[in-house]
Amino acid sequence: MKVAGFGFRRAAELASLREALAAAGGAEGLAALATLEEKANAPAFLALAKELGLPVAAVSADAAARIVTLTRSERIMADFGTGSIAEAVALSAAGAGSRLLTPRAVSFDRMATAAIAERTEATGP
Repeated sequence: MKVAGFGFRRAAELASLREALAAAGGAEGLAALATLEEKANAPAFLALAKELGLPVAAVSADAAARIVTLTRSERIMADFGTGSIAEAVALSAAGAGSRLLTPRAVSFDRMATAAIAERTEATGP
């Protein structure tokens, strides 16, 4: 299962989210889009989910803070307790045993970040 996680500023527009997702690897094969609970109802985020026909996973700030990320923003670490919101929510929503496919990608206008995490289903012994 693949999940795209997003971190974004409140003023981010749909184009910024699309751009960050494309830079992170695109929408192919995604099962859901994830972000922090406090931003899960943002119009641009909901518009992207609707456009892609994907459900939204809202991750609590506490759950995100427990995730170790590849990228480390000092500002995000100070505010949220994790190095990257996009990476943390992608990993949290994808579930135990998930891994990042790439570090987070940033939109050109720097309003949004996206990262894709994947959990491989166990197939048995």
